[in-house]
Amino acid sequence: MEIKIDLKQLATRESEQVEWKKNVADIEDLIRTVTAFSNDFQNMGGGYIVCGAEETCDEHGFQKVLYPGLTSSRLKEIEGKIMSDSRSKVDPPITPVVEELEGEIEGHRVLVFIIPSTGHAHSYRASGKDSSTYYVRLSRETVEAKNGVLRELLVKKQALAPWDRRLNEKAGIEDIDLLTFREVAQQIDAWNPSVAIEDYFSDEMRISDFVPSLGGTRALVDRVHPRNYALLLFGKEPTRFFPGAWMKVSSYPGNDRSQPTAERHDLTGSIISQASKALGILKTHSSTAYDKESSEPNASKYPERALQEAVINAIVHRDYESDEPSSITIFSDRVEIRSPGSLPRTVNKERFLDGRASPSWRNQSLAYFFNKLQLAQAEGQGIPTILRTMKQLGSPAPQFDLDEEALTCILPAHPRHEMMRHVAEVERLMIQQDNQEAQERLNPLLENQPTNPKLLELLVQLAVLRQRPETVGDYTIEHKLRPDDLPASTAYQFAEVLAQSPELSHQQLGQDWLDHVSKQSLEEDEVKRVSQALRKVAKHEQAVQVITRYIAAATTPLAVPASLYDIRARAKIDLAKKCMDTGRDRRVQKERQAKAWDLCRKYFDEAEGDILRALEIEVHSRERAFYEKDLEFVRRMKDQTRKPERTVSSRHSHRKPRRR
Repeated sequence: MEIKIDLKQLATRESEQVEWKKNVADIEDLIRTVTAFSNDFQNMGGGYIVCGAEETCDEHGFQKVLYPGLTSSRLKEIEGKIMSDSRSKVDPPITPVVEELEGEIEGHRVLVFIIPSTGHAHSYRASGKDSSTYYVRLSRETVEAKNGVLRELLVKKQALAPWDRRLNEKAGIEDIDLLTFREVAQQIDAWNPSVAIEDYFSDEMRISDFVPSLGGTRALVDRVHPRNYALLLFGKEPTRFFPGAWMKVSSYPGNDRSQPTAERHDLTGSIISQASKALGILKTHSSTAYDKESSEPNASKYPERALQEAVINAIVHRDYESDEPSSITIFSDRVEIRSPGSLPRTVNKERFLDGRASPSWRNQSLAYFFNKLQLAQAEGQGIPTILRTMKQLGSPAPQFDLDEEALTCILPAHPRHEMMRHVAEVERLMIQQDNQEAQERLNPLLENQPTNPKLLELLVQLAVLRQRPETVGDYTIEHKLRPDDLPASTAYQFAEVLAQSPELSHQQLGQDWLDHVSKQSLEEDEVKRVSQALRKVAKHEQAVQVITRYIAAATTPLAVPASLYDIRARAKIDLAKKCMDTGRDRRVQKERQAKAWDLCRKYFDEAEGDILRALEIEVHSRERAFYEKDLEFVRRMKDQTRKPERTVSSRHSHRKPRRR
């Protein structure tokens, strides 16, 4: 027989993939392990069972394997029983590959069963039992697949649809809140008033290719049943079908539960409604940190985006087969958001904690709808967003408590009180023009929080006041700062000062930052500050592009404030003025001068359109007065730069009439 297995090489494999048996006392135990390796729950590719081998340790404590082997009669008995039971008692049947290798004792052989992974979920019916049992390998043990492990196995092997996609036979269309469904369908641009509600929940109709139909019917039954995810999103009373589908929000005045008083909210209804209510409650607690001695006593205690991502993750990715509700507990120094259900076994724990894990959804259909409603980040971005926004605010890093029952995200409050006093002191020294001492007070604060946006903005301001822009460049390089580490407005302030540095490397770094950040997705206030900053450094075209991208990405035209249209108009006016200078420059070729005037008129036309749009939106008289002045200026400039009409040549106009 040709030997295909190298026992020494096999001994170097992970113990999760190899089962060593010296004396095979229980044949059924081996069959359970054969079944577990075929089910391949840990995605190892299968496994090996080595009979006639013993796993021990040497004198130094390192792994060592001995191969005493089996007698000929015992080897045939074990092989025959394993192969027979693998076919008759395992469903679907399994046929392991068998190898016989020389043992360390003369006349004995080592028996190796090679069990590859299959695409099926295999069960084993032991002798004397009426029902079959599924088995999996967890670490180095063969265990019975129960509850969540069994469901996950069946889903992996496609023997059972994921929970969120299953039809709920206990529910019907009457359990759907039609107003909620219509509102959500309109928000995601999927509502068609000519389509009947029953049709939306039929097998044939799907809102998206990425999610199954909202409902369907069983064979030979006419009644329409909604799927589990549809009941959570649009159900009148989801807890009728899923007892844990609610959220508990508790608030304690101290940093533990020992306080005699507390506040509690029980949130029910659709999970979209629960998310909205929970975020509203958290918002009331996000600005409670204050310092009476500070010039800016009130500031965000937690990043709003981090709170939103943590809450949405807890709702979307929880295990709804658990009867335990999701919970949010608010303390004076932290917020704890607990989501029932363990971390999916397909997700690497270390990569998850670092924010580098690949996307993995427990409820993919829910994730799709929350993403379409713009309540959640794109796939796999929730945890990285929490980590990034906490870092940008200068808050302590979030903590994640992972166990078999639940996943808890802990967001520490910003240590604001002492910091605000120090910041106020630095600003006071700057006002008094004691910039050297202000710098000395700022340096230790930056050592503790080198990426705090507020402190970095003070660093930039002091560099300008002290006329030492190179300090910003040196700091950027020393701390390896990147534009992504900072809010866009702070990054632009850095870029401005870097561009003023006498060091050429700093100037290039500033240009790189400008190019990078201007391409990012910005919030409304960031767009305003960034575009204004670009105009200050005469980058008018980039300012126009930043605002144009924001307007194009807006959900509706009304979502864009009038001020942004006016800022874009001013940037285009600046561009038009540059074109006018080129058009008037006699050193420029006439053809280029003509093109400059054409482009000038184009910019003035576009600026006029932006100002008219701003006037349509703006309701405050004071702002409208400013826009009207801008409009008057643009129209005056348009008259001055209007292209002259072609006239009849004087040679033809003075020609005498021909005599007849």
